[in-house]
Amino acid sequence: MSERLLAQWMSRIMPEPGPQRAMVLSSFVNRVGNGLFNTASVLYFTRVVGLTPGQVGIGLTIAGVVGLLAGVPAGELADRRGPRAVLLVALVVQTATMLAFLLVHGWGAFTAIATLDLLALSATNAARGALVARVGGERPAVFRAKLRTFVNVGVVLGTVGAAFAVQIDTRAAYAALIVLNAASYVGCGLLLLRVPAFPARPRPRLERRWAALRDRPFALFAALDGAMGLQYQVASLLLPIWITLHTQAPRWTVALCYALNSAFCVLFQVRIGSRVETTEQGGRAFRQAGLLFLVSCPLMALAADLPAGAAVAVLVLAIGVHAVGEIWQSSAGFTLGFGLAPDHAQGQYQGLMGLGFDAGQALAPAVLTTACLGIGRGGWLLLGLFFAGLGLAGPPLAAWAGRTRPTAATTMTSYRRPRS
Repeated sequence: MSERLLAQWMSRIMPEPGPQRAMVLSSFVNRVGNGLFNTASVLYFTRVVGLTPGQVGIGLTIAGVVGLLAGVPAGELADRRGPRAVLLVALVVQTATMLAFLLVHGWGAFTAIATLDLLALSATNAARGALVARVGGERPAVFRAKLRTFVNVGVVLGTVGAAFAVQIDTRAAYAALIVLNAASYVGCGLLLLRVPAFPARPRPRLERRWAALRDRPFALFAALDGAMGLQYQVASLLLPIWITLHTQAPRWTVALCYALNSAFCVLFQVRIGSRVETTEQGGRAFRQAGLLFLVSCPLMALAADLPAGAAVAVLVLAIGVHAVGEIWQSSAGFTLGFGLAPDHAQGQYQGLMGLGFDAGQALAPAVLTTACLGIGRGGWLLLGLFFAGLGLAGPPLAAWAGRTRPTAATTMTSYRRPRS
């Protein structure tokens, strides 16, 4: 019975054969590989390569900061040369850098390869965003929700697979994860060959380069979405530490919360995300996300005052609320991130969105540990209020952005005329 229900669910969310299905499968394969490697990468670099945790952290910080620089230029290149071509080149680079990690023996080489890898990752994300915009079809919100569902499933499967390598804890086991992740880039690229090589769209004659950087409403939303993105590390980084050090909940609660968060996102992404299609709905979805985080963060803090059984129950409730908030935020990000960007400049606009998100993720560990672990339960409340404040800016920002979009007539008349 459960197998039949699973098959029905899969058939309902899987796109029809064609570019959309190829795009979904490509992203799925890629994220399975990412889940395999990312889960155990720190262990590989510390236990096999011999780096200290501090060296790994510093190297990744340097790589992350440099990697931020690639998103917008790579997106601009995708707009001018076509997104699929840029994406395929970036995947080749990521395949090479992943295999190069097998040859790392010192901090300098590790940092250099990680920097190149994250530069390629920023380019991949910008070009993929532009390609997703072209493949989206008549109901892009539904397609993006389905895409994110399969991405979540892929990460979960990869994480589960990595657990076996971590348990074996040998160089060969970790090396297998690296090779499989490299293979996932190859598989991702091969599946992308089934997606059309969409040509570049003409840029309006009067538009200057780097339009995304001059688009103040969009740049502000990218910054706000990046700040709201701290919520991802609330569930993956902060909550596990809080459960372990500050509650009486058993340690297996960490795994339970992770599994529930993933399950909620997989089960409800399409149901919720497909309802967020317009700019106005995107602004409201962003507000809804912030209000849900205002509920989930204090609930997580409350677990510290409770006996073990009650703490587990409250944490389950908190992670459920948080997961629904995550779905609303991602839906808002998809709708506004793609919907506010002009068709001819999706690459650079997605690059700017990636810049905001990556900057937020880089700051998240320091901000979250200082606010919540340093201050305590009051810090959790402040964090919830921070998210709610960001969310409340969603509707007026969406309205402002909508007023500043060029009209269809203006856009059509401002395109360059083809030379005869």
